[in-house]
Amino acid sequence: MDNIDTRLGQEFRPIPFLSGAKAPLGHYEEFVATPIEFLHRAYAECGEIGEFDMGGLRTVLLVGPEAQEAFFRAPEDQLNAAAAYQMMVPVQGEGVQFGAPPEIERQQLRIQYQGLRYEKMASYAGVVAREVEDFIKDWGDEGEFDFYEGFTDLTLKTSTHCLLGEVLRYRLTDEIRELYHDLEQGLDPSALLDPYTQKESFLKRDIAHARLREIVDEAVRERRASGLTSNDMLQIYMDARYDDGSELTEKEITGMVIWFMFAGHHTSSNTATWTLLEICRNPQYQAELKEQIDRLYENEKQLSMNAQRDIPLLEGFMRESLRLHPPLNTLTRRVLHDFIYKDHKVEAGKNVMVCPHVAHRLPDVFSNPDVFDPTRPAPENAFATIAFGGGRHKCIGNAFALLQVRTIFCALLQQYDFVLSDPSDSYREEMPSLILRPSLPCRVRYRRRRR
Repeated sequence: MDNIDTRLGQEFRPIPFLSGAKAPLGHYEEFVATPIEFLHRAYAECGEIGEFDMGGLRTVLLVGPEAQEAFFRAPEDQLNAAAAYQMMVPVQGEGVQFGAPPEIERQQLRIQYQGLRYEKMASYAGVVAREVEDFIKDWGDEGEFDFYEGFTDLTLKTSTHCLLGEVLRYRLTDEIRELYHDLEQGLDPSALLDPYTQKESFLKRDIAHARLREIVDEAVRERRASGLTSNDMLQIYMDARYDDGSELTEKEITGMVIWFMFAGHHTSSNTATWTLLEICRNPQYQAELKEQIDRLYENEKQLSMNAQRDIPLLEGFMRESLRLHPPLNTLTRRVLHDFIYKDHKVEAGKNVMVCPHVAHRLPDVFSNPDVFDPTRPAPENAFATIAFGGGRHKCIGNAFALLQVRTIFCALLQQYDFVLSDPSDSYREEMPSLILRPSLPCRVRYRRRRR
């Protein structure tokens, strides 16, 4: 018979605890070694709610549209993102997003959204289109390319261009690429327990943050001294004011740049790569996909942001790539006040987690869930697909990320055909950090289309 905890007239049943915990770290080592397999095992064994031990921090996994909706709709003073994501503070710096008081974070979020207004996004579309043309200008008629590395480089250039402007994009691309790599490597799974240990990847992270701050500080000073303005995110940060009328400090501006960069870049590069791989794996759709793109190019030399949205099959490939290969696979909150889900109580002090990779493969939500189907209709419950999270902390970079991917494929598919260089099953998922990506190398062959 289940043990029952009765509080205020409600009966609470114990949350199923996952097998295989090993002293002293519980399930932590298994999670670090094989995070995706571990979370699938947790769901298979425990169902829609299950608990495991992350090095002494009890964590509860919630699975399914109903559970995920409860997770995302819970108020911030109950399920708190900042408390769960303190490993981001040394990456972004104190005083920004999860390292800022809640009221300041809310104001910073409003500032970020200023850069996602329609007129701003329309200007970014042109920037991305020019970067794509530069990306392919030396390809020639045919060749082979590692597209994970290529798209990572391309989307970093577009992000830098839209964030910091044209001057820094062409002056500092190689250095910013290296700095961003070191920042990202500072988010290995051990950061979940303690992001401040004396570890080489964390030391490199801190050096990279300090150098990026030097770059941004210099850019701010140069622009203010010149009296010129620019249509980029840096200008938004420089012009922004908090509710009390104060400006963002240069330290805060650097943190805002990193915040936006992390929000849009890895999602863009991973989604673009998986979209291309799935286009190659599903050649039966290629003729229709190219026809939809060509039809729009008949009227416009360079597709506007609105026109890009009128390619339903491309949207389907992007949506299905995000379903089967979501870049982020743990979305976590810290329980500040006891959280009730159905007849279970999650006590304050624990973490609550949802997992897109598990959620997107539920057979009672998605028919034939392991089959890639770009014509698959969206599920009825909006919380069934959570690649970008949900609620107040839904990824702010999702619109920018999707804009980049659309623009990339409008240009590529209008000019080139693509086929896999290696057997289809050799392109696998890997999770060397907290971000899921394709295995390397990720080679694809291209050939200029015959008209």
